Amino acid sequence: MTARRGARGLAVLALLLLATLATGWLGGRVTMPAIGGWYAGLAKPGFTPPNWVFAPVWTALYAGMAVAAWLAFAERDPRGAGDGARILFWVQLALNLAWSCVFFGARDPGWAFATILVLDAAVAATTLVFWRLDRRAGLLLVPYCAWIAYATALNLAIWRANLPA
Repeated sequence: MTARRGARGLAVLALLLLATLATGWLGGRVTMPAIGGWYAGLAKPGFTPPNWVFAPVWTALYAGMAVAAWLAFAERDPRGAGDGARILFWVQLALNLAWSCVFFGARDPGWAFATILVLDAAVAATTLVFWRLDRRAGLLLVPYCAWIAYATALNLAIWRANLPA
């Protein structure tokens, strides 16, 4: 029996869902106060999505992260990649929250861009390690990689458009 089966497996999945969705909730708590004032006043590129898009996209991405972690963490790898996968997962999740804190909380698109570059690397590394452990886990992170790449381009464009003259 693998760790994915039975009550223990479901409990692990529930905890991972709770952790990822709580990260999203915390990020939202930092983000929401800035949306109507500071963020609304920023110059933004034409490829900026409407504000209502972010919550459903992030909810789906956080759920996908949790399921991917659940699949990857259940695998036993004699080379020890499972330990690295766990570390990478929690690091990228912390960086995900850190980006919201820097961009929206500190209202600093420049430092947020530096933060998201580190997040990009962490998400790419997590995806590769998850792929090696369980291809389904790696595939579940592909939309996250795509969204983070898009967010990186958006962050850069916002930063550049709002630099002092």
